[in-house]
Amino acid sequence: MKNAEISARKNDAISRGVGMTTQIYADKAENSEIWDVEGRRYIDFAGGIAVLNTGHRHPKVVEAVKNQLDRFTHTCHQVVPYENYVALAERLNKMVPGNFEKKTIFATTGAEAVENAIKIARCATGRSAVIAFTGGFHGRTFLGMALTGKVVPYKVGFGPMMGDVFHVPFPLEMHGIDVETSLDVLDKLFKADVDPKRVAAIIVEPVQGEGGFYDVPRALMKALREICDEHGILLVADEVQTGFARTGKLFAMEHYDVVPDLTTMAKSLAGGFPLSAVTGRAELMDAPGPGGLGGTYAGNPLAIAAAHAVLDVIDEENLCDRANQLGSRLKQRLEAIRADVPHIMDIRGLGFMNAVEFKVPGTDKPNADFTNAVRLKALEKGLILLTCGVYSNVIRFLAPITIQDEVFNEALDLIEASIREVAAGA
Repeated sequence: MKNAEISARKNDAISRGVGMTTQIYADKAENSEIWDVEGRRYIDFAGGIAVLNTGHRHPKVVEAVKNQLDRFTHTCHQVVPYENYVALAERLNKMVPGNFEKKTIFATTGAEAVENAIKIARCATGRSAVIAFTGGFHGRTFLGMALTGKVVPYKVGFGPMMGDVFHVPFPLEMHGIDVETSLDVLDKLFKADVDPKRVAAIIVEPVQGEGGFYDVPRALMKALREICDEHGILLVADEVQTGFARTGKLFAMEHYDVVPDLTTMAKSLAGGFPLSAVTGRAELMDAPGPGGLGGTYAGNPLAIAAAHAVLDVIDEENLCDRANQLGSRLKQRLEAIRADVPHIMDIRGLGFMNAVEFKVPGTDKPNADFTNAVRLKALEKGLILLTCGVYSNVIRFLAPITIQDEVFNEALDLIEASIREVAAGA
């Protein structure tokens, strides 16, 4: 089979609404490498969009899933429950930040986790309004779209968004928005648009994923906690992309002296198997009545088994430390070429959740064309990269934290070569 042949079939069979970053079709994968149907090898710096912190087919994850496969694949936990679901909830209750009693529910996708967190917040507070941030990404469901702070491609053509969702500018000093501005807009929002006593939750990604890998300034996170406490609002940390060692901590909120009331997670929780969760204060999590939460596939046994293995691997292989080491090496390499490439606007990231942002030289104008050209050049060389950002001018790096040193060094060379070649051509 050829990639082009499958792509032609795809165009006839699959909705164009399912966007695809590449037109290479996977045949097999191992740790940080993918081979397509034509036998070409690629280094994976996308990680299934932050799903593969423990790499493709980690042996411990594969073994755990095989063992579960031999026992049962589905009973629906709400009909015939199983112990490893309970055990995983117990583990997350201990691991998620917060020195208070916690409870957990499982779902299937990150969007479901967000939706359930808002359901819990509304039920627990008796309020309906929710505040999110521009540039944030919280899913493609209708509530997820409404919360997401980016129009193209997520909201285009889908009609009116759900009501009682408000947005505050995310502080990006390089784009002219500081913490004081964000808080001033939030204050005006309370005065002009929504009574804070009607707000159920403020939801925030500790590091914006789709928005451009910008971490929340400490001053803003502290202020959000104080505002929530003052008005009885719940603080929801969306850790769907930031969780499970990516930022050098098990959860990104561990970088702050602030604890959320509810935490959403998914992606790398189960090493490539569909699983998400909400963990939060026990009294909040118990607000909905029996049957108000859950889903047919929520907490699938295979995914639960995989998640237990993922948590073991993160601990046994010291992946938080590994993330900090890899991120430091990547940023050092990017900084080394910065003086020669005036298109580089910023290099940033916590742990191994790193990004490089590009501009038009001599200006602060975002340069989406240059960014995409670097992505395509890298793909041509056998390296899979992803772009992000409201202006699509950021390349984000999401390689498995388990990436082999020799493969990582090869990838660094390809990143540098791709940026330099595009800059020379520009």
